[in-house]
Amino acid sequence: MKKLLEYQFPQDLKTMTENELELLSYEIRDFLISNISKTGGHLASNLGVVELSIALHKVFDTPTDKLIWDVGHQSYVHKILTGRAEGFQTLRKFGGMSGFPKVKESEYDTFDTGHSSTSISVAAGMAAARDLAKEDFKIAAIIGDGALTGGLAYEAMNNVGVSKTNLVVILNDNGMSIAPNTGGVSKYLSKLRGSRKYTDFKKRVKKNISEIPGIGKGVVSGMQHMRDSLKYAVLDGIMFEELGFKYFGPVDGHNMEVLLETLTMAKEVDGPVFIHVITKKGKGYKSAEETPSKYHGTGPFDPTTGRQHKSGGSVPSYSDVFGNKMIQMAKTNNKIVAIGAAMLEGTGLKGFKERYPARTFDVGIAEGHAVTFAAGMAAGGYRPVVAIYSTFLQRAYDQMIEDVCLQNLPVVFAIDRAGIVGADGETHHGMFDLSYLSHMPNMTILAPADRGELEQMLEYAMTLEGPCAIRYPRGEAMDLGLNCPIQGSLVIEEGRDVELWAAGNMLTVGFQVQEVLKKNSIDAGLIDARFVRPLDQKAITASAERTRLIVTLEDNVITGGFGENLAAAMMESPVKVLNFGWPDRFIEHGSIGQLFEKYGLNPESIAERICEYLEKQA
Repeated sequence: MKKLLEYQFPQDLKTMTENELELLSYEIRDFLISNISKTGGHLASNLGVVELSIALHKVFDTPTDKLIWDVGHQSYVHKILTGRAEGFQTLRKFGGMSGFPKVKESEYDTFDTGHSSTSISVAAGMAAARDLAKEDFKIAAIIGDGALTGGLAYEAMNNVGVSKTNLVVILNDNGMSIAPNTGGVSKYLSKLRGSRKYTDFKKRVKKNISEIPGIGKGVVSGMQHMRDSLKYAVLDGIMFEELGFKYFGPVDGHNMEVLLETLTMAKEVDGPVFIHVITKKGKGYKSAEETPSKYHGTGPFDPTTGRQHKSGGSVPSYSDVFGNKMIQMAKTNNKIVAIGAAMLEGTGLKGFKERYPARTFDVGIAEGHAVTFAAGMAAGGYRPVVAIYSTFLQRAYDQMIEDVCLQNLPVVFAIDRAGIVGADGETHHGMFDLSYLSHMPNMTILAPADRGELEQMLEYAMTLEGPCAIRYPRGEAMDLGLNCPIQGSLVIEEGRDVELWAAGNMLTVGFQVQEVLKKNSIDAGLIDARFVRPLDQKAITASAERTRLIVTLEDNVITGGFGENLAAAMMESPVKVLNFGWPDRFIEHGSIGQLFEKYGLNPESIAERICEYLEKQA
């Protein structure tokens, strides 16, 4: 048998036998473990979809037929099977292959999917475009059971069922979140219902019986009632049937024969099809099978022992600091509740849930619901803290405005992974939150520069009678010794030539910029902004009166962000403002250091631009 890199995928799959495909699945798992142990990435979910990915490319004629992966982190095997195995040496690295589907990367990637619950909507839109153009190709959306908790997936299914268009939805269920396998009866009925012979037989029987004078219609009605009762008694997929899909399943997602047979049948069905596939997350790698969450998104690890390589020392992450402070505050305030959207562990709330299970609510991948749910709890007298990654909170924009800010409810938004996050790239950078939060009436926005400020800001937020957002980055929460009450901005040092106003984690960069400027005989001051909204107008006015130039630093897009708002507050001042932040574009994946350097946000580049500006003004 050929080595993995010797295949011409996906063409070679078409001529391979089931036994050869089974052997290929073992080779792909070894390849994934070997490569992801070096680069890091999403391991457990991809180990679970090996057979499913192989079967899809065996049965469907890609790239003419369209496969849409949801969430996109389960597309690694798809990438291997579409000629990109060699690219895994650069997976998630700067300038290398993305960890998500990217249209610009391959013709086999039909849509960029980084956030969840979108695939069925995308598939429905593609199917409508195909039908209008009178084209003939297949479309399959592969959605994870976690992504199926998002409301958008159900909105799409409701629409697809009515449209009767031809598309296939495949549920990759690796958590038994919908229903357990009910055995042979369910498998038999799904198979029977999907066959053309059975469909034609039903139509003939119904027509013939309905034509019996006097009793025909009554018999047909009775038969339909009996059929529906049988469905409800033994068939797990009745919800999907009622939405207008033909349901197949549950199907063993690691049985190649069954997968090939089911997918082949589904291709021949007229109208929408729903295939419920049961897979095991981490399949084939003991460590990932036993603790799949640990290997969902992993850094480099030892493939023999499964032990993950530690990066950094004993400095806690911002998520850890947040979670520990939540536990501490909840001891003395029984009105504090924690709300998450399928990311309790990632946002640091695992310990809070263990300590206060009745005061912890995980609503699944449903950020909009999480925010409105929090609004309801706040209206009921509680102090909800909603912990969501910055990039995912974008999905709840309307709910934040209408259900929280409009009613000025005391909901605290703990916004994790704010700013550039690194290897996950465009779909996961949290570089827009300061901009989309800043125009929400009644919203207070805080940006801690170290772990002490995060703790103080959480306490401060609990004293407010309206909504408050606290945004902090991924990674280590250093202690800069900024032990000062949260009452406004913090002037660390005044400067006659320039004063640097840094928001949040950019204060660390500000210290370094200040040092470079001083070496160039520039009297540079530094201010920890802390408040992004409302701005500390008194401190801004004082800064403008004593310096030649104000420079803002933020880990956010410049457009609509902290710097632009500060500049707007100084419109009547003759002092100039330079804004440093991310450009108005989507930023690719890469290490944070590499991206800061490329886009001129490293200390040396910032200092150089300031020096050039001051020289021109001299």
